[in-house]
Amino acid sequence: MSVPSPAEFLNCPTPPAWIAAVAANLPTLLIDHANCERKAALTALGLIHRYPRQRDLVQRMSRLAREELRHFEQVLALMADRGVDYQPLNASRYAKTLLGAMRIDEPGRLTDALLMGALIEARSCERFQCLVEYPDLDPGLVRFYGRLEQSERRHFQNYLGLAEQTDTPAAVNARLEALAALEAELISQPDDEFRFHSGPPRSGLTFS
Repeated sequence: MSVPSPAEFLNCPTPPAWIAAVAANLPTLLIDHANCERKAALTALGLIHRYPRQRDLVQRMSRLAREELRHFEQVLALMADRGVDYQPLNASRYAKTLLGAMRIDEPGRLTDALLMGALIEARSCERFQCLVEYPDLDPGLVRFYGRLEQSERRHFQNYLGLAEQTDTPAAVNARLEALAALEAELISQPDDEFRFHSGPPRSGLTFS
């Protein structure tokens, strides 16, 4: 398949209600963003551990893990500059639900892991773009998220390219269709918590 843009790859855009909730939840956004970068590095290392004989995957995931850890350190620095402590924060339903849909048997497990990686990176890329265009975000964060948008685009392309190598095009496309629908449902449905990958606020709920 040809490589789409992250926005084309996703089944829906970020809801305006999520964007509107950013200003009141910036510390939470930064903490969860740091968590996302750390978990992205762990995911890449986990794939190396599980599939050590797949040279292309190992090389790409090694580079990706290093870059995600640099981003983690950069987010921590931004938090420190803004007086935001790195505190425990429970995971969103987004990643937990996607991981719960992963198949167990191979090659389905690898296909799913890579497609989920592509979806998560594409969504991150799309949300960075939303934040860059957010009028109340301070200039330092705008510049930072603008740089990260390019990195996430590359990570998305790496995951998608690797996924295409795991099975027939028909099988990969069919699985992508199902996972993309689930991802869009999680992003579109009302959420009880504000997170980097959460849905819009539930009616009558103010994130805090």
